[in-house]
Amino acid sequence: MTDMIRATGLRKRYKDVEALAGLDLDVPEGQVLALLGPNGAGKTTAVRVLTTLLKADAGSATVAGVDVFADPDGVRARIGLSGQYAAVDEHLTGYENLEMVGRLYGLGRTAARDRARELLERFGLSDAGDRPSKTYSGGMRRRLDLAGALVAEPPVLVLDEPTTGLDPGSRVQMWDVIRELVSSGATLLLTTQYLEEADRLADDILVIDHGKAIARGTADELKAQTGGERVEVVLRHAADRDRVRRLLEPVAVGEITVDTNGRELTTAVQGGVSSLRTVLDGLESERVEVLDIGLRRPTLDDVFLSLTGHAAETDESGTDTDTDADADADESGTTGDSTKTQEAATR
Repeated sequence: MTDMIRATGLRKRYKDVEALAGLDLDVPEGQVLALLGPNGAGKTTAVRVLTTLLKADAGSATVAGVDVFADPDGVRARIGLSGQYAAVDEHLTGYENLEMVGRLYGLGRTAARDRARELLERFGLSDAGDRPSKTYSGGMRRRLDLAGALVAEPPVLVLDEPTTGLDPGSRVQMWDVIRELVSSGATLLLTTQYLEEADRLADDILVIDHGKAIARGTADELKAQTGGERVEVVLRHAADRDRVRRLLEPVAVGEITVDTNGRELTTAVQGGVSSLRTVLDGLESERVEVLDIGLRRPTLDDVFLSLTGHAAETDESGTDTDTDADADADESGTTGDSTKTQEAATR
């Protein structure tokens, strides 16, 4: 299968911070690769390198067979990019935004107009197409931004945190749109911190931390790396924590984790149902009150915890706090807003 995106040994340093530390990745044609990583892992830096917005210090990369560093214009002609922030002109209508992108791509006036109307219909924005985009909700802006990335029908799509900041309903709508794009044959590189998003959308997941790949596989393969089932106990009273920890120790495989309020304990077990039965018998014998107890498979959050030593998290705004924004300011004297303009121009 042909790799539509391939990167080898990508390195990027900002002063004392190594954002990329020899990152390797590949995305076969027609598949979805999710870059999954905690804040500062290097996801956005990798995206900016692969979409020609940033120069790597070392390494090589090709997109749709075109060398990213030797022929950046050729790469831009073959990709659609939707960044963390919706790169739309809020003073233009949705229709005018898409028509403008079409004209920038070199489409004729009639073709650009037709394509704009087609995409507004496809993304459920026809009724709002003649309204200024500043009146759009966050979910509508994200859909308009993604529509802009599709104007030229590129063979490769790069989506950087495509559902950042969206409410759950809008997020599900975006997932439906992305699934449709993939089913039509698009090759997709997706960065995300939403574990459910990677689980639902990706053919393969590449977990990165500190600028390098630390694991790769399908969601099921990655979950299998963390061992078998988990017993999870939610206590009515935090004061029972130590007693329950002692009950879990005979069946536990590895560490017993306790959440911040001291009422939820989780551990990997090998015995499955028999281990759960042992814990239940102990809780009944000790007369410990529980709100919930169960046996479950590992989640991608467990994968994160196992691989990186901490759970996947987003900051308060839901954005990836990669070192990129500070790095942009260091290198160009500009703020992160300039990146929005660059992303729009890249289309």
